[in-house]
Amino acid sequence: MQADIQESIRETSAGQEAERILRACVHCGFCTATCPTYRLLGDELDGPRGRIYLIKSMLEGKPATDTTRQHLDRCLTCRACETTCPSGVEYGKLLDIGRHFSEQQTKRSLADRLFRFLLLQGLPYRRRFAAGLKLGQLFRPILPASLKRLVPRPQRIKASNFFTEHSRKVVLMNGCVQPALAPEINQGVRKLLDKLGVTVIEVKGEQCCGALSHHLNATQQAHGFMRANIDALWPAIESGAEAIISTASGCGVHLKDYAYQFREDEKYFQKAQTISSLTRDISEYIRGCNPD
Repeated sequence: MQADIQESIRETSAGQEAERILRACVHCGFCTATCPTYRLLGDELDGPRGRIYLIKSMLEGKPATDTTRQHLDRCLTCRACETTCPSGVEYGKLLDIGRHFSEQQTKRSLADRLFRFLLLQGLPYRRRFAAGLKLGQLFRPILPASLKRLVPRPQRIKASNFFTEHSRKVVLMNGCVQPALAPEINQGVRKLLDKLGVTVIEVKGEQCCGALSHHLNATQQAHGFMRANIDALWPAIESGAEAIISTASGCGVHLKDYAYQFREDEKYFQKAQTISSLTRDISEYIRGCNPD
């Protein structure tokens, strides 16, 4: 795809990256078959091909509008489209660039800004989210049916601390909301890894992977989370952890992108690259895992 990106944008690293990605797209439309928002809404602009067109137009100088931003907002960033793209278009990276420029050119409503602020101040922080969830569960019996179904019932998970010490070691990421919403997932993974002869290393200071903040264009907050995780994970890597395991697909994808996110950071790039190379989804790890 040819793109006549504005010179002021093309001279930036983001502009050069966008141009590289845009040139790989042949506009074939194979991506639409795997896009959940396109399949649900049936609107070309709510599919990857349409969003790429919107981003291209914006980078070429066409002003972004609230409609432009809305179509970009609706993307789930699941990146399913990348799995069917014959040209290997890195849509997720292009979307991040497009969202950044659309935020600069448009102004959100007060309600929208407040909602995003509350998301950023609540969801990424494990303790805050857990406290909010408990409060919602406390009032769940008197909530309207429409809200009640959104609040899960309290779960009582009996944590097991009786695990064998093995020579193989991994880090199991806890994430931000999963410990409160679905604590049984990581508990089950711990038991499974123990049976496979793998010990889970506890990492102090591990935080939200930064994906939520990154996708909401809160770059400074996202990089703060990512740097904190790199610092927290590094001692475990130095002590012999062979993998960093994620049981949440969105977190795992973002951890694998740490090297890309810090590609211009001399202090963190090498460590971020190591973390990206060690990150595995639990299904990936188990596939190649053999017991002692």
